Amino acid sequence: MTIVLPFATADEDLDPSVLRRAFGAFPSGVVAVAAEVDGRHVGMAASSFTSVSLAPALVSFCIANSSTTWPLLRRAPRLGVSVLADHHDQVCRQLSGPAEGRFQGLDLLHTDAGAVLLHEAVAGFDTSVFREVRAGDHTVVLLRLHAVTHSDDGSPLVFHRSSFGRLAG
Repeated sequence: MTIVLPFATADEDLDPSVLRRAFGAFPSGVVAVAAEVDGRHVGMAASSFTSVSLAPALVSFCIANSSTTWPLLRRAPRLGVSVLADHHDQVCRQLSGPAEGRFQGLDLLHTDAGAVLLHEAVAGFDTSVFREVRAGDHTVVLLRLHAVTHSDDGSPLVFHRSSFGRLAG
């Protein structure tokens, strides 16, 4: 049996709001990407994080080309990537809000190299920018891992269909 689906036939027919809803059907984890830049904390939340390679150890996330945070953050020699725990939904909202209040009241850990990590994250990575690949209206940022920490306790925050959730189990 063949079913014909109502797909758009050309790139110009793809409605961005339809794309967002379709992309949102795939659940993802959420990370905080942060560092100390010029003596202050700079960072953001990202839901496009994924592992890339074991050798060399690489991860990636995507950032909108219109981001005003990334040009500052990418100057840091090291970036902290924290996999947010299922109780960090409010933290994620805060990290997505106005830049001046993103780290207010948060319990942070700092590496000697300047990476900033969130306390109680499910996993933490001390990274540096390996490569950036411009891809449409976003940039894919490949990060090289220098150190890793993780906890066997807790579950990650899940982002699905524009809202936060938890893993069942």
